[in-house]
Amino acid sequence: MRIIEAKYVTSSPSVEKCPKADNPEYAFIGRSNVGKSSLINVLAGQNHLAKTSATPGKTQLINHFTIVSVSGKQKKQNWWLVDLPGYGYAKISQKQRKTWEKMIEDYLRKRPTLVNVFVLIDSRHEPQANDLEFINNLGQWQIPFVIVFTKADKNKPGATKRNVDLFIGKMKESWEEIPPYFVSSAITRQGYEDILNFIEITNDRLVQ
Repeated sequence: MRIIEAKYVTSSPSVEKCPKADNPEYAFIGRSNVGKSSLINVLAGQNHLAKTSATPGKTQLINHFTIVSVSGKQKKQNWWLVDLPGYGYAKISQKQRKTWEKMIEDYLRKRPTLVNVFVLIDSRHEPQANDLEFINNLGQWQIPFVIVFTKADKNKPGATKRNVDLFIGKMKESWEEIPPYFVSSAITRQGYEDILNFIEITNDRLVQ
């Protein structure tokens, strides 16, 4: 897949305010400072499509980007890319945290054209409780998702593999089937072609 057009459309405070649900939708979410904006920008082939910041917690709304891509069969595909606020951000009030959590849950459970959620996990760390809790919630809500382990370039390869294996091992304690997962780096572009291929194949299945 090759993305030929990627445009920011709008930021919405609730699922009811989101754009018309007219194309397949892929949402990206993870803990704050997981590298979500960098991943989105590399996927789209643009440096500033999603706003990157050294300060966690900058994404506070549901951000929609309209995407036009060309598949390997030279077939155009139109879809939405959605940048969701990070979870697990500590430096906000309890009230604000609950507001974010409700906004995210409502979007995930009510958006009719949501096809898949990409859950970003920082590969530099051992399994984190809030990542596992969020993934378990997706399972309870029966929302399809895949996992993207980010920042693989920040570790030695052995450390990345160990943390990925530990995370998958934790999931196996409560999951009968493990979803697809990718290891990625915004610096080396590792995993990015695999992520785009996954979206392309999913889009093709939707129109069959």
